[in-house]
Amino acid sequence: MVNRLHQFVDLLVAALIAGTTTFLWSLFVPPAFALWIATLFASMYYFSRNPWGSPKGAAYNEWIDDLYDQYLP
Repeated sequence: MVNRLHQFVDLLVAALIAGTTTFLWSLFVPPAFALWIATLFASMYYFSRNPWGSPKGAAYNEWIDDLYDQYLP
């Protein structure tokens, strides 16, 4: 059950990334391109949980897991 809750929160975070990115980029580029960029960023976060493309991906994943364990049942 906990793993499903973590996946759900990951989806929510990815949705927030996608929505925010789409809004911000659409101020400067055509909306279709902004949506493409947002999808790229959200999928990078969701599928790799390494949102910054850093070689310290394992440390980010551990930090996110610790945060989930602290606040989620």
